[in-house]
Amino acid sequence: MPWSCSRRGDRTVPSADGVNIAYHVEGGGEPALVFVHGWSCNRSFWDGQVSAFARTHKVVAVDLAGHGASGRGRKAWTIPAFGADVAAVIKKEKLGKIILIGHSMGGDVIVEAARLCPGQVIGLIGADTFHDFTETAATEEVEGFLLPFKENFTAATTEFVRSMFRPTASPALVAKVTKTMTATRPAIAIAALKATYLYSPAAALKELNLPVKGIESDLYGVNVDGNRTVVPGFEVKMMAGTGHFIQIEDPATFNRLLLETIDGLVNGR
Repeated sequence: MPWSCSRRGDRTVPSADGVNIAYHVEGGGEPALVFVHGWSCNRSFWDGQVSAFARTHKVVAVDLAGHGASGRGRKAWTIPAFGADVAAVIKKEKLGKIILIGHSMGGDVIVEAARLCPGQVIGLIGADTFHDFTETAATEEVEGFLLPFKENFTAATTEFVRSMFRPTASPALVAKVTKTMTATRPAIAIAALKATYLYSPAAALKELNLPVKGIESDLYGVNVDGNRTVVPGFEVKMMAGTGHFIQIEDPATFNRLLLETIDGLVNGR
């Protein structure tokens, strides 16, 4: 898969708190597609989608604060703050109708971004993230999970990343993803991971009343019935044989399912 470096279409904008947000824009056409990466990742994790979908849509891929080429001077690493990063990009680009697409932590982020862009979002698409809208985590449980990351961030993150791939995954791809994710500043990564595990999207999703779709790995289960108590029209497409990083492990299948999902949102189904 390709990995981003500085190129034409790279831009920046200050977020609501002044932190500089880097992003990349290509293509043209509505609805615009805004791609948001997951925890300790960056916009390059969407390179295979940017190049494919920029032929028919305006495509935007964002580096959240603390990730990729974006600034790191934030005081509180929260999901709403990350949502404001995405909203700042949308406002700067003067986008009209948009579909927000988020992987992993990015699924939570796009929910918060949608709250800041009323009337613009026609749907949310999660990439291996919308497993259970009804699930909540206790603070004590999350703090226990974070302890190894505080003790040895590189070792804990390496183990965490590898657990999200199947044993059959490409060793080169696993190594590349691990290198990227262990390079995140530990204080930022740990705070963001805590925010992710403590975040519950249910109230915001009910408030938004938007179509929500998922493309999920069959490595994890999806509580479809539970999700539909929050978003009655929730639908999911499953991918077999991949781990958590579905868009880079099997981009051809993911892009086909994403195209189907986008078409469904555009055509009201």
